Amino acid sequence: MNKNHRLIQLAHGNGGRLMRELIQDVFASHLSSGLDTFADAVLLPAGTGGEMVVTCDGFTVQPIVFPGGDIGSLAVHGVVNDLAVVGADPHVLTTSFILEEGLAREVLEQVVGSLAGAARACGARVVAGDTKVVARGEGGGIYIGVTGLGYRQPQHAPKLADLTPGDVILVSGPVGDHGTAVLMARESFGLKSDLRSDCASVLPFTQAIRTLSGVRFMRDPTRGGLATVCLELARHSGLGLHLQETDIPVRPQVRGMCDLLGYDPLYLACEGRVVAVMAAQQATEALERWRQLPQGHLAACIGQVTQLAGKVVLETPYGGERLLEELEEDPLPRIC
Repeated sequence: MNKNHRLIQLAHGNGGRLMRELIQDVFASHLSSGLDTFADAVLLPAGTGGEMVVTCDGFTVQPIVFPGGDIGSLAVHGVVNDLAVVGADPHVLTTSFILEEGLAREVLEQVVGSLAGAARACGARVVAGDTKVVARGEGGGIYIGVTGLGYRQPQHAPKLADLTPGDVILVSGPVGDHGTAVLMARESFGLKSDLRSDCASVLPFTQAIRTLSGVRFMRDPTRGGLATVCLELARHSGLGLHLQETDIPVRPQVRGMCDLLGYDPLYLACEGRVVAVMAAQQATEALERWRQLPQGHLAACIGQVTQLAGKVVLETPYGGERLLEELEEDPLPRIC
């Protein structure tokens, strides 16, 4: 192969031979189980019944490959997780790749392979896609858009309308891992760490508890982190949340990096965690189920719902309290 063909060229997006070969050699080779590269539209495979749920998201992470994942696995997990937290199982995905001229072909191969592997592991099929190429300097290497369709049984939908003071807030594991891992991979701080992104499917966590009648709410705390999820919940419900800072799991590496650079780990993105609100009488059972999962041993109860309308109060280790506020700026752009 011509060495120039090891880099993405504008011609790879022109509809001609190079584009055809790229689609066949890269995308179809990894996604051949469900991808029809000839059709302009596809018939979806039969569903599993129940309610149809759809979501879409775009991914622009930099660097493209980071400790614990890459933009390909991140794109699948991000969309699958959005389906999972509303009680659905993923069924089919569509993808849209925007490639920058000059991108190394081996990087694209890795990303597409990672995307395909993540989809298979989640039980989803990629059934349609699109590829565009932009000129050098007009993109960030790779951008990916993904649409996901899933199904859920109506009884598995979280019952936010039942949210009431005294309900308990759970988180499935340490927060801030993804944001910190990407930051350290992107910037040159002269520091070394074995910290990896938590990029993963949360489907096992949501499946473990969705049969419990007391599930009020589930959300994956991505951009804006745990604090933003709690603030959105308080604003939407008209109730308050009281969090115990000492109960919120944060890895020492994340805490140290945040102390050094002035970040708050509660606002850093996660890509493999679930925040759930449960009826108090079922919270212990939910926590036990999570802790039995391979990635759930650090799951924790971190607070409760209150009557303090629209407020999220964090109780500090010293017994003081502070109100959590909405983000005004993006502290870590291009992390998902």
